Amino acid sequence: MRPTFDFSPLFRSTVGFDRLLNTLENANRLEAVEAWPPYDIVKAGEDTYRITMAVAGFTPEELILDHEPNLLVVSGQKANQENAQYLHRGIAHRDFRRRFELADHVKVTGANLADGLLTIDLVREIPEEMKPRRIEIGRATALPPTETKQIEAEQKAA
Repeated sequence: MRPTFDFSPLFRSTVGFDRLLNTLENANRLEAVEAWPPYDIVKAGEDTYRITMAVAGFTPEELILDHEPNLLVVSGQKANQENAQYLHRGIAHRDFRRRFELADHVKVTGANLADGLLTIDLVREIPEEMKPRRIEIGRATALPPTETKQIEAEQKAA
């Protein structure tokens, strides 16, 4: 049995991390995930990534890649099942659906299928307005002296 974690204290004490905490909660709720098809995730550069999936026996027409905001779904469905009589069937031809949660600003730049390996290239493109920038500090002129007036309350004779 998998231990469960309560993230509610983090929701009360953080601002702007809702998506991260929701992702952690969802990952905690997942049941055992099927390990097929096998895949690798490689960090190819500073902001580039590559997912390689072993999809032997699938053609490009039988594979579907759906890219939604912060989510990549790879699914495969065999078009025609052969009616051959197998003595041993070691190459899996079953349908699959694999989900990958993507960080903000990660986009799919391409996908290729060669030698039974599906390669998906990803890049993180941070918008210019979100990149750190240096703010120049200017010199301010001295403020002109102002007259200070004291306001006194009128006193009434008793």
